[in-house]
Amino acid sequence: MKMPRMSIILILALALSACGKRDRDVTLTRIKKTGNGPDEFAILPGKPLQTPEDYASLPAPTPGAANLTDPNPRADGIAALGGNAAALNSAGISANDGALVNHAVRYGSGPGIRQTLAAEDKETRRRHGRVNILRIGPNDDYTSAYKRQWLNATEEELRLRRRAIETPSAPPPE
Repeated sequence: MKMPRMSIILILALALSACGKRDRDVTLTRIKKTGNGPDEFAILPGKPLQTPEDYASLPAPTPGAANLTDPNPRADGIAALGGNAAALNSAGISANDGALVNHAVRYGSGPGIRQTLAAEDKETRRRHGRVNILRIGPNDDYTSAYKRQWLNATEEELRLRRRAIETPSAPPPE
C-alpha cells in the first residue's frame, strides 16, 4: 500500500524540524546560562577617582573589601529614587519593617529558610524536567515547573468581591 505523497512530505518536514537547535530560543525567563562567554551584565564601570578633602578621613585599606570607587548599583538606585542607601548596610530588621516581619512569622519560621526553599525549588524543577519529555514549543524550566501554582488575578478579585472585601486598585465591577 502506497502512502500518499503529502503524508511523506509532512513526515519529512516534522523530522527535519526536530533536528533544529533548541539553544537559539532567546527568552528573558531562561534560568540557566547556556553559553561559555562572559556575562555582559556583570561588568560594571568604576566610579571616577576624586581627591578627598582630608586624607586622614580615608578608611584604612582592607584587602578583598570594597573601596570608595567600587560601584554599588543597589545603593545608587536607592539614593536616586530618594531612599536611604545606608539602609542596605544595616544588620537586622529596621523599625519600619518590624510589623510586617512579625505578621509574616506569626506561625513560626525556620532559621535556614532560604537554603530550604532553594533546595525545594531545585527538586521541583528536577522532578518536573523528567516528566516533561517532549518539550514542544519554547519554554523554560521555571515556567513549566510552576505553571500549576500561578494565581488567576480575575478569579481572585471575584472571590474577594463575593466576600465583600474591597479591592481598591481594581476597576469597578461591570
